[in-house]
Amino acid sequence: MNQVNPPRALLSVYDKTGIVAFADALVTLGWEIISSGGTAQELINANISVTEVSEITQSPEMLEGRVKTLHPLIHGGILADRSNPNHLADLKKHGITPIDLVVSNLYPFNSDPGIEMIDIGGSTMVRAAAKNHAYVGVIVEPTDYDLVVEEIKTQGTLTTETRSYLAHKAFMHTASYDHQISGWLNRDSQELPDSLHIELTEAETLRYGENPHQKGSRYRTAKSSWWDSAVMHGGKEMSYLNVFDTDAAWRLVHDLSEEPCAVIIKHANPCGVAIGTDISSAYQRAHECDPISAFGGIVAVNREVTEEMAQQVVEIFTEVLVAPGFHPAALSLLTEKKNLRIFEAEKPETATKEIRSIGNGFLVQTTDPLQINRDEWEVVTSRHPTENEWLDLEFAWTIAARVTSNTIVFAKDLQAVGIGAGQQNRRDAGRIASTKAAGRATGGACASDAFFPFQDGLDAAIEAGVTSVIQPGGSIRDDEVIKAAEKSGIAMVFTKERHFRH
Repeated sequence: MNQVNPPRALLSVYDKTGIVAFADALVTLGWEIISSGGTAQELINANISVTEVSEITQSPEMLEGRVKTLHPLIHGGILADRSNPNHLADLKKHGITPIDLVVSNLYPFNSDPGIEMIDIGGSTMVRAAAKNHAYVGVIVEPTDYDLVVEEIKTQGTLTTETRSYLAHKAFMHTASYDHQISGWLNRDSQELPDSLHIELTEAETLRYGENPHQKGSRYRTAKSSWWDSAVMHGGKEMSYLNVFDTDAAWRLVHDLSEEPCAVIIKHANPCGVAIGTDISSAYQRAHECDPISAFGGIVAVNREVTEEMAQQVVEIFTEVLVAPGFHPAALSLLTEKKNLRIFEAEKPETATKEIRSIGNGFLVQTTDPLQINRDEWEVVTSRHPTENEWLDLEFAWTIAARVTSNTIVFAKDLQAVGIGAGQQNRRDAGRIASTKAAGRATGGACASDAFFPFQDGLDAAIEAGVTSVIQPGGSIRDDEVIKAAEKSGIAMVFTKERHFRH
């Protein structure tokens, strides 16, 4: 590494966690400490010997701290290639002493975005040290202090592998920082910009991907997600599909109602949804929708889980249960199921974009917000829905918007009784919903995520006995479908908004 003697470390950090102990350890190991600004003051207050940057540059800090370390006498010491005779000659000519370690973390831009939170000096030092990692170590996270101290103790210096590892982290750190600033400057631009940069950090290594032979991880952006604050009370590690379905269930249960509500998801689609007088009855009613499909499902509820509900859950094989809270007796009962993953979570955040991969490319779209607004909908039949029918229509429509297309949803008394999901034609989706309803849709509501292209799509709902239908409308055969609804005494509502989901 061609380390100078004594070796020199430049410390200038925003996050001062552990910096005093780290500097003290370096001094004990014979290192000279260079520092500036608040970091220097913190070390001096701790009685650690410090050479201030201004002593080296013979130039005071200026512009209220905007210019501190931006000086050839500092950056020459960081960037010099110690195997290059010309570089060494320049160092000697200008009286520059090499710097062996740079410790700097940047202003936390996302916590308080603004011009004064754009770090220039620190970012420049980090990039310079990372570029010259053949000779210079660079630390951007306090979590690496112990690693560096231990290696210096045992090796006398940092190994090539460690310097390379630290340089990688440094460039990731500055790239993330620049991404945050760019995003802030672009905050008022178009929803789908010409250039899109997404910085992802691995939050969790998953048990496996969609299948056991695939690897999977959950990544997070700089913005917070409900996953980041969720508390896992028990169960084995999550798989890719567990995360996907749990997120779908948690979002749907919050889309639906402020009343006690339960959702059961299986393979990305709800197989049980209901509102109840309490959370136990909501869960029981959700399970009644499709008990066979609910086996091995993901359950989300919007109330604290009671002991009564917990007893119901443990009697059925369930992969994941997510709720805003758990009664102690309920949690005690649930944790006896060692494989049941139990999450206590806050309400999900609202995203603005959806992103999917297509080979080496990506599809990006704005999210599909669900608007429940009777005033903007149109009743296209002579009979208008009753108030109870309206409630069931809104309930079924909300579910249909979150089911894979083509979908038909039957609901009655705020309980899904038949869900036909993911069919290539609407008629088959209706037939599946009717089969699952098994006579329970009589007097209920039907929701279709897109218009009925032919009357036969409506026929299954008529045969199932529904009395109200909600759909976007917009087919060239709308008149034919409306006529069939009129003939059957069905109240039909057009939302004028489609909710395809793939």
